[in-house]
Amino acid sequence: MSEWSTVPFGQIAKKIVNGGTPSTDIDRYWNGNIPWITGADFTPSGIGEFRRFVSEEAVRQSATNVIQQGQLLLVTRTGVGKIAIAPCDIAISQDITGVYVDDNQVATSFLFHRMRQGVEDLKKLNQGTSINGIIRSDLVAYLVELPALPQQRRIAEILSTLDETIEQTEVLIAKMQQVKAGLMHDLFTRGVTPDGHLRPTREHAPGLYKESPLGWIPKEWEVERLGNILRKCGGYLQTGPFGSQLHAHEYQAEGVPVVMPQDINNGLIGTENIARIHEARANDLARHRMSLGDMVIARRGDLSRAAAIRESEQGWVCGTGCFLLRLGQSALTADFAAQVYRQDFVQRQIVGRAVGTTMPSLNNSVMEGLFFPFCDLDEQVRIVERLEWMEMNICALNESQSVNRLIKRGLMHDLMTGNVQVFERTEI
Repeated sequence: MSEWSTVPFGQIAKKIVNGGTPSTDIDRYWNGNIPWITGADFTPSGIGEFRRFVSEEAVRQSATNVIQQGQLLLVTRTGVGKIAIAPCDIAISQDITGVYVDDNQVATSFLFHRMRQGVEDLKKLNQGTSINGIIRSDLVAYLVELPALPQQRRIAEILSTLDETIEQTEVLIAKMQQVKAGLMHDLFTRGVTPDGHLRPTREHAPGLYKESPLGWIPKEWEVERLGNILRKCGGYLQTGPFGSQLHAHEYQAEGVPVVMPQDINNGLIGTENIARIHEARANDLARHRMSLGDMVIARRGDLSRAAAIRESEQGWVCGTGCFLLRLGQSALTADFAAQVYRQDFVQRQIVGRAVGTTMPSLNNSVMEGLFFPFCDLDEQVRIVERLEWMEMNICALNESQSVNRLIKRGLMHDLMTGNVQVFERTEI
């Protein structure tokens, strides 16, 4: 980093511009053609969709100012530390400071990434109690490390490319989630026939459907209360051990995992922060140990959390705050039941029946009264396979995104501290 220089922010800023809010009592100031933003319009990747517009008269007659496209925008009040580059000529509120940089010293794109990397230092300049903010004198004195301009541009290019990859992956994940939502609706209203196709819609083939307490379902399907299903198959619903049965001081770093509500996410059990107990202690809680084909369900907090127990999870303990659902020889497979449980048509029943206001919770009576749809076991398998295929793809994208973010974090640190040297791109 020996070739880098350290300069005050004020030295590289040709002009620093404050913003303001035009009077909302004057209608002609609003609904013009100039986007007007506050700190709430910033997103992790820049500026979100424009929500409000002002007129040219508002700019002339109020404290707001228009910042030209490509200039730096800093939130210096109410949400300090948010940073963006103006995507177009844009009017700003008093939350925001616009910065016109000296192009002979610094590339705006580099300064954008440098300020993002040092956002925690920037936040330390925050002053005030009722309305926090960075005062102008502190901002202009803020020290910035700069390499030569060609290196600045190359560093910004590298980091911007990573940002684009992350943004594109986020868009793809969002699209996949939308596709999954549509698929789930179709699978649980139309099912999958033995040849692997969705049944025709009820509008096109009304004879294939019948009414049920949950609405229209394929005529081969049934709907029953969970309590009736369990009584027929010898299954049961078991509340996890209460605090008097299992104490927090008994948890340890190694041993048998104890599944709590927070460990259940997206139909899977995570082990990153899972509690564990000694094998002997787990044997004392034998009635709470789970088997392949069981389900574990959160009975407080986020009541949509549910997961089928996999082979690798056999013998784990259903923890405090959860239900162990043992389906026995029922008409429901655990994988299908876990998917059904998380669907809107079950969650709406839960919202209407859950007890408590501060933290909604479930009891055996509420659970046994829930209506569950089910079809033959082969069709359940076909439905689950399609959902798991979709979830596997979304999971792969999320893992890829996590890797992208780790690479960006590490590379940003190395580039912004000079640990990794970059050279100006040369044309061949």
